[in-house]
Amino acid sequence: MPGQQLAQPNPPPEPSHLPEKLLELRTQLDTVETLSKDDLHAIKAFRRAACYISAAMLFLRSDTLLERKLTKQDIKPRILGHWGTDPGLILCYAHSNLLVKKHDLNALFVTGPGHGAPAILASLWLESSLSRFMPRYSLDKGGLHNLISGFSTPGGFPSHVNAETPGSIHEGGELGYALAVAFGAVMDYPDLIVPCVIGDGEAETGPTATAWHGYKYIDPAESGAVIPIVHLNGFKISQRTIYGCMDNLELVALFSGYGYQVRFVEDLEHIDNDMAASMQWALSEIKRIQKAARSGSPIVKPRWPVLILRTPKGWTGPKQLHGEFIEGSFNSHGIPLPNAATDDKEFELLSRWLESYNPSELFDKNGRPRDEILSIIPKKDRRMGQTKVSFEGYVPLDVPDWKNFVVKKGTQASCMLRVGEFLHDVIAKNPKTFRIWCPDELVSNKFEATLRDNGRNFQWDVASRNQGGRVIEMLSEHTCQGMLQGYTLTGRTGLFPSYESFMGIIHTMVVQYSKFVKKAMEVPWRRNIADDRPSISSINYVESSTWTRQEHNGFSHQNPSFIGSVLNLKATVARVYLPPDANCFLSTMAHCLRAKNYVNLMVGSKHPTPVWLSPEEADKHCIAGASVWKFASTNHGVNPDVVIVGIGVEVTMEVLAAASILREICPKLRVRVVNVTDLMILSPYGVHPHALSADAFDSLFTKDKPIHFNYHSYPIELKGLLFGRPDLERVTMEGYMEEGTTTTPFDMMLRNHVSRFHVAAAAIRGGALHNPDVSVDAHLHVSALMHEVEDHKQYAMKNATDRPGVYETPKF
Repeated sequence: MPGQQLAQPNPPPEPSHLPEKLLELRTQLDTVETLSKDDLHAIKAFRRAACYISAAMLFLRSDTLLERKLTKQDIKPRILGHWGTDPGLILCYAHSNLLVKKHDLNALFVTGPGHGAPAILASLWLESSLSRFMPRYSLDKGGLHNLISGFSTPGGFPSHVNAETPGSIHEGGELGYALAVAFGAVMDYPDLIVPCVIGDGEAETGPTATAWHGYKYIDPAESGAVIPIVHLNGFKISQRTIYGCMDNLELVALFSGYGYQVRFVEDLEHIDNDMAASMQWALSEIKRIQKAARSGSPIVKPRWPVLILRTPKGWTGPKQLHGEFIEGSFNSHGIPLPNAATDDKEFELLSRWLESYNPSELFDKNGRPRDEILSIIPKKDRRMGQTKVSFEGYVPLDVPDWKNFVVKKGTQASCMLRVGEFLHDVIAKNPKTFRIWCPDELVSNKFEATLRDNGRNFQWDVASRNQGGRVIEMLSEHTCQGMLQGYTLTGRTGLFPSYESFMGIIHTMVVQYSKFVKKAMEVPWRRNIADDRPSISSINYVESSTWTRQEHNGFSHQNPSFIGSVLNLKATVARVYLPPDANCFLSTMAHCLRAKNYVNLMVGSKHPTPVWLSPEEADKHCIAGASVWKFASTNHGVNPDVVIVGIGVEVTMEVLAAASILREICPKLRVRVVNVTDLMILSPYGVHPHALSADAFDSLFTKDKPIHFNYHSYPIELKGLLFGRPDLERVTMEGYMEEGTTTTPFDMMLRNHVSRFHVAAAAIRGGALHNPDVSVDAHLHVSALMHEVEDHKQYAMKNATDRPGVYETPKF
């Protein structure tokens, strides 16, 4: 696709029609001589050095310090990476470093434009954060060569910021989430400051648009603060950005409306003094707001600082090539000189570009940065690449005994109501290390017990501010997920309950998060001191208000697809649980809150359903992941003709109801009832850590008898899990098949062929293959069951409700 035609580099936005008076809302500062001469000289040298390293990382495989005349043979065979955002990121990182040093801050740096990895890696090398964790990147010529030559090559750093990058808590490939992650990171860390760079491309995303409201959920008495830096370099891959085309009037109106104080950083001739003054102002505003809150006189609706930084894209790089602008245009986004290894003109431009930084002035003969560059770097324990919460922050929860919240076997109870009571005590025991994020559905999902003591945390609402609330409800699943990620990756534990049908909104965010966790587990330095292994709290999801009981909201609310999203994650990370009753759900929740390094998905019901197992039975069942339910099976499940399996709360109820029906209408059919609560056990042995061995699988499901699965979600997921198990021709299954509307709950079972009648019919068909006493009347029984299906459908259509007794607990 051709790029946008430009009449000039770094084109300014056209003027808007807003009143000039709006500019009174911006913050103006005296920036003259903000920095001392020494600091100004040092920070310019730091930026030159980091820009040189960043550019060299893209192109060079040898002569990485330009100690001789550069040749085309010094250029990498594959030139990969991005340049355009790097100079701006380096400016932000350098001034964040200076701020940290001057004020002895505890800080993390969150990079929205993750493709600007060269900028971050160069800065981390200069501050010796790379060498601390990876000695091969030592602060000398050899270490610098390894960094530059290895970038974007096998065995080196990848092209985007990821878990291998010291100080990183954000997978930088998919744009939109940096700001929400930053807000989550500062929660409950009152002294943590997070400079967060949001590129103007990323600023166009929906998740970023909602994340600007994050400060409305930050209580300055208990949490740290974010310094948002909107980096406007004006361009995306091949077009100008929305923010880049907005003038200062439009931007100040937008961000003032969001609740921010706006500071424009745009004096390119004196950019370091401008940036230094602006960062200092932002910190002083943060301290003022925090001091008021922590002294008992919080400012209502405080206006937090935001910096809007305007610099050219590809700043300090090549100006033009083949008649097109490079610096100040989209042409600098990726590799500005893609043919430098073969094209004489591009090679000459590259040589002049790299030489323009004068690396001999920046590094000594051993490749070590000059002392003036190192003078702005904080002491070791304050360097942003070495902030402990980013790699050593894991704090295990004090998890209550779930057996204190159990329900008597044989009764009916809401899984979510009981779990809500359990979570109430989790909050009480972990007032600074556990939070819940939910998109406006907590009470609907029966978790209201979590609000009993402290309520919600919403600082702009008089009823919810300054109370230590542990629950954040915001109707943006993206922002909830981003905050949860930031909170989790800095050592704490969170929970995300939601309607099942809308959890899929965060699908790709969870994929990106799981990639981060997978790589983090492979990084030796991300280790927990206690057990000398990489440790990150598991990220935990609860799906309720499932399709089986969303008959009142209709087809749009009937969607279990998030289960499949988690199943597709790396097996070392993915965990999916469908506990069959309240006691099993309590056991599962306690386990997930203690677990580390996983993506845990728990699926259950908010409505009263039968409690099948005692606490002791539930404990054993959840440990095993599945078991034969002897009480519902014929002859305790011994020597069955058929195995019927429930996976999910309501569909398990239908399996049990079917088993009860079969005892009446087909007493000669020998039935084994199995429930699966840990979905991953079904995978072939070796595919997943929880997968059953072949012998264990046969002990549950028999070696050769028909098996019918009644599954909560899409059958194709179950087929994928079972693929590789032998003799699958004996398996039949039903699950959600995209049939739904506003109807009755039992009609939803009927429409999707997971009702008790469908299960009983499948059991008879399967049993007839092995039991001639069943076979002789199989057609008769199946026909009667299908007649029941139609009868119940007609009853629901006529009476707008289900037949009495449908939801009663089956008797055995």
